Amino acid sequence: MGKLYLMTTIVDRKKEKKYFELYKENDKNVLFSTLGMGTASSDILDYLGLESTEKVIIFSIQEEERWSYLKKQLQQKLKIDAPGEGIAFIIPLSSIGGKKTLQFLLERQDYQKEEESILKDTERELIVVIADQGNIELIMDAAREAGAYGGTVIHARGTGMEQAEKFMGVCLAAEKEMIFIVTKKEQKNSIMKAIMEKAGMESRAKSIVFSLPVTDTAGLRLIED
Repeated sequence: MGKLYLMTTIVDRKKEKKYFELYKENDKNVLFSTLGMGTASSDILDYLGLESTEKVIIFSIQEEERWSYLKKQLQQKLKIDAPGEGIAFIIPLSSIGGKKTLQFLLERQDYQKEEESILKDTERELIVVIADQGNIELIMDAAREAGAYGGTVIHARGTGMEQAEKFMGVCLAAEKEMIFIVTKKEQKNSIMKAIMEKAGMESRAKSIVFSLPVTDTAGLRLIED
């Protein structure tokens, strides 16, 4: 089986419908989205043929082979390579908290997990928690008890959440919060375990947890020393 990636798509909000439709046509229903705003200078925007507009950021978990196919679909059907259309990219995952969570995010039950990490020499990891809205304190209390210093929260919305009942036997709300926690690599497993035990699928937070390798950082030395 292929490696796993977090696929991120950034497009103008007014174009989000056709991107969601393309992903659903390709059996990708479990998606998480949030809003953003482009910050490029007017000169760059003019050069690229872009407008300064509200953006939608769409997150999903993809297998390596699936990404290759979707990339072609984005290029051929939605012309994503054209100036002003948007961007999609992938980041390797290092771990996912729980087999059922993995099956839910991939929307399949036959995936066989490979080695845990693609990047072996990283010192830190980014833990991503996706939870039902209103449970930040529950999650961060669990994370801090396991050694985390803090996190950053953004509001998001989930689609395809009805798939959760099929794969995990639980119902998930559409309104989500995504929490990003940067931690030392050796603390990652204990923090993820604490969140899964105290704020996981059996709790009111119904948290999905996974991690991404971080190749370098600035701004953490004084906190960690």
